[in-house]
Amino acid sequence: MAKNNNNNNNNRQQNRPQKKEEKVKIIPLGGLGEIGKNMTVIEYEDEMVVVDAGLGFPDDSMLGVDLVIPDTAYLEENADKLQGILLTHGHEDHIGALPYILRLINPPIYGTLLTLGIVEGKLIEHGLEHVAKLNQVQSGDTIKLGKYFTAEFIRVNHSIADSCAIAVRCPAGTIVCTGDFKIDLTPIQGEPINLTRFGEIGKEGVLALLCESTNAERVGFTMSERKVGKSLDNIFRGCDKRVVIATFSSNVHRVQQIINFSHKYGRKVALTGRSMINVIAAAHKFGYMDIPDGTLIDINDIKRFKPEELTIITTGSQGEPMSALYRMAFAEHDKVSLSSSDLVVISATTIPGNEKLVTKIINELLKKGVTLLNDAVADVHVSGHACQEELKIMQSLVKPKYFIPIHGEYRHLKANADLAAEMGLAGSNIIIPEIGMVVELSENSVRTVDRVPSGKVLIDGLGVGDVGSVVLRDRRHLAQDGLIVVVAAISFETREVLSGPDIVSRGFVYVKEAEELMDGIKEVALETIEKCFEDDIDEWNTIKSKIKDALTTYIYSVTKRKPMILPVVMEV
Repeated sequence: MAKNNNNNNNNRQQNRPQKKEEKVKIIPLGGLGEIGKNMTVIEYEDEMVVVDAGLGFPDDSMLGVDLVIPDTAYLEENADKLQGILLTHGHEDHIGALPYILRLINPPIYGTLLTLGIVEGKLIEHGLEHVAKLNQVQSGDTIKLGKYFTAEFIRVNHSIADSCAIAVRCPAGTIVCTGDFKIDLTPIQGEPINLTRFGEIGKEGVLALLCESTNAERVGFTMSERKVGKSLDNIFRGCDKRVVIATFSSNVHRVQQIINFSHKYGRKVALTGRSMINVIAAAHKFGYMDIPDGTLIDINDIKRFKPEELTIITTGSQGEPMSALYRMAFAEHDKVSLSSSDLVVISATTIPGNEKLVTKIINELLKKGVTLLNDAVADVHVSGHACQEELKIMQSLVKPKYFIPIHGEYRHLKANADLAAEMGLAGSNIIIPEIGMVVELSENSVRTVDRVPSGKVLIDGLGVGDVGSVVLRDRRHLAQDGLIVVVAAISFETREVLSGPDIVSRGFVYVKEAEELMDGIKEVALETIEKCFEDDIDEWNTIKSKIKDALTTYIYSVTKRKPMILPVVMEV
């Protein structure tokens, strides 16, 4: 009898509906295998949220390109599902794409006071301040997004004030996105990172940790920002030169220390560089900076003061062409001329990929006779990103089931993944995704299920996305080999060349010193047109193609070069 009861129980258990396994998708649209352009989609059922919307800077192959933003085609296709964009902090690589994205979709945007203050300034520049739906939060707040999502903002330390990590919750579990962070127990302004809250969330259970990787190759701990203060004090004490300090405009804590020590030693402070002026104005407006009365002066008034009475805070620490420091170095700044009476401090570390730009600007500064200090010779910069021991602390507090490194080149992601393995996480639970990869997570499984449209959208002037691979290829071709234009007027009726061919060279050879080559090009072009007439060819494109092919062969045989050839054939 007991045996029959057991069988009945087993049958009832088998017939009972299985609980649905909740699944959530993580879709990075930027920030992997690269520095900058950070953007991550979290999708559950028919809703999604986005964490950050940053921009990147062009590499050497992107001739003429100003900025790079993520491809948001997937968001545009699913705009009705998007519940909001959550911002971790106000750096360009996390907010810079917003003015371009908001022209295509317009979800609500959530961020802390300073972050939204910087965003608002950018939107005003683009004429979008009345379009955006900006919603202010503060660390410790939890907001509701749609039917399924909530997002909790958790205080962290970084090189800009008001930075937060974000814990995104949905029925599938909690996903913690660290944003950029470090553990600074003696911050210049505000409170230390809320490690207690990370520990509490870890005890509640975390499905996945999306952790920044920028400094994952560096051992130990990142130094406190106060370390820079001691170096700045030594620099200003007894200095009889004008001090010019280049730093990131968004490093409000650094700028605050520079202003503090300038005031301490009786100096006036002038700001130069549009982003520097805008960010500091926003930080001061919202109470994140304390500027003593009378300390800040307009850059136009610096000639009224002796060198030892002045500090100039400028942008350009990455050697960016047309930045304020770049213009000073190349004597193109309309207000500041550098000389041996200046001490220039580059208070930043070089971002990977910018080494050549920074070296170029350092060489020019030294030619001016200035005294130069950077982080290679003095403690004038500390990173805003966590080193290995801090990353381990974050992992040990959060205790995620799955670990996904973000924000960095592949070597950074791999180093962070290796740290997770050292902390005891199984290799199958550590995922290094690619941009556009759809990673589906549940309590019991992880897999890659799809890819979405992704990549780079190039910004050139006011053009968004109109510079693609073909245009870049042509620009590289022009830059490397130059251009030959062949202009001829012909008559299909009489089968003769009425004018030309005239040859125009740009970036190929100096015409006055290559008359024989120009005559040869002209002769080949003429022979080709006449041959087309003989063969009864009257298609424009065919004639142009024949001219191009003939000249490519001839010019390469003579010069071993392949300039771009542009035939212009007109019928009269």
